[in-house]
Amino acid sequence: MNTYPVINDIVRILFVFILGTEALIITRRTMSSLFAIYAVQSGLIAGISLLLFIQTNSIVLLLLAVLTVATKGILIPYVLRGMQRSMNIKRDLEFRYLTPISSLLVSSGLILLVYWAFSGLLSALSSDDLFFFGAVIGVSLTLIGMMIIFTRKRMITKIVGYLTMENGVLLFSIFVAELPFIVELLIILDLIILIVLAALLAFGIDSTIEDFHAKLNSFTFLFKKRER
Repeated sequence: MNTYPVINDIVRILFVFILGTEALIITRRTMSSLFAIYAVQSGLIAGISLLLFIQTNSIVLLLLAVLTVATKGILIPYVLRGMQRSMNIKRDLEFRYLTPISSLLVSSGLILLVYWAFSGLLSALSSDDLFFFGAVIGVSLTLIGMMIIFTRKRMITKIVGYLTMENGVLLFSIFVAELPFIVELLIILDLIILIVLAALLAFGIDSTIEDFHAKLNSFTFLFKKRER
């Protein structure tokens, strides 16, 4: 593997930008901004994959970068924007359990907790600081995405939280897991996302989680009634 100190420095800078996009996703309430920030975050992860490809010459990393840009940077944000326009949802003002400021504090605590938990474990596996920080930020994104799912009320915003979780899994896998398995897992997760988006479109993406459950139960009741 070729080692380029400049590339390592750029990757570290991209780590900081990824954390910055996550802070914006937590606090932003405008739907179009959320989709754009998610696309930027996905592009940053694709950039990291591309930089690692330059160092390792692994074709899988190049394919991963292209796949990430195509699906997470272009396709999924495009679908989300189309659904947002059709449902005429411009902002998500509803939070539960945590406010944006307290969400930022909890997110900072999660990052510190993951850093502390991994400081002993991962340092024994590798002395590479990129390996360590990539794993820490990846797991932190996953936990923060889960927090977004629990603290936002609109279903479409919860989808952004799920997408953030997937980005965290992807970033963690780039530095820790087997790369061929990552590509397969990424394709499966993207298919699941598209299925979820289609279901939300059918049941009303402008609803809250309680409204969504009510519509889903109503649909199930009608389906059972037709079977009889």
